[in-house]
Amino acid sequence: MKVGIFGGTFNPIHYGHLRAAEEVRERLGFSKIIFIPSGNPPIKTRELADAKERYNMTELATAGNPFFEVSDIEFKRHGKSYTVQTMKELCDIYPDISLYFILGVDAFLDIPNWWQPERLIAIMDFIVISRASFRFIDLLSSPYIHADRGALERLDEGELESYSAKLRSNRDILAMRVPLLDISSTEIRRLTAAGKSIKYLLPEVVESFIIEKGFYKIES
Repeated sequence: MKVGIFGGTFNPIHYGHLRAAEEVRERLGFSKIIFIPSGNPPIKTRELADAKERYNMTELATAGNPFFEVSDIEFKRHGKSYTVQTMKELCDIYPDISLYFILGVDAFLDIPNWWQPERLIAIMDFIVISRASFRFIDLLSSPYIHADRGALERLDEGELESYSAKLRSNRDILAMRVPLLDISSTEIRRLTAAGKSIKYLLPEVVESFIIEKGFYKIES
């Protein structure tokens, strides 16, 4: 059994997140995708909704897909929350399941700045998906991947849909093109703060939840 782990702030979750997860699940034959909204950071910004509310929004957004599941593993953790800690716990919870960490090119390139990155890349296999303003060829700047320049260039040019390589830890990494919906959580928050419509950018139930709770409004 293969399961994808899709983490993020989901502040808020939108159709870009959902479509990317569905593409990965269907094309790779995953049994399910587990969404993991991040916990509250030590220093919380005004734009970041509370972890429990982001968890609730993610549950609302994924409720209609039987292959999607939401985990509360991070928002229920006390103190600082680190990705490597979460992944290790998930491996302990699912010892007989192949877990794959799904993240965008930009997030993968930032891993050297995460806590215990060397340990993280040794825990499970990775799936790196398209992100606007980033190219797969940029992966060559990562200290953790052994990849062929030509294959990454063909990915960027649309000649390949995916490309398998190896991490320095000898774990597998799959670079994968997914549809890039021009939607961002940042833009949704900006529109909400300006009192403008966010309809059709995210599920209607999440839109209603945001309006009901008054999230992302500029405090007067």
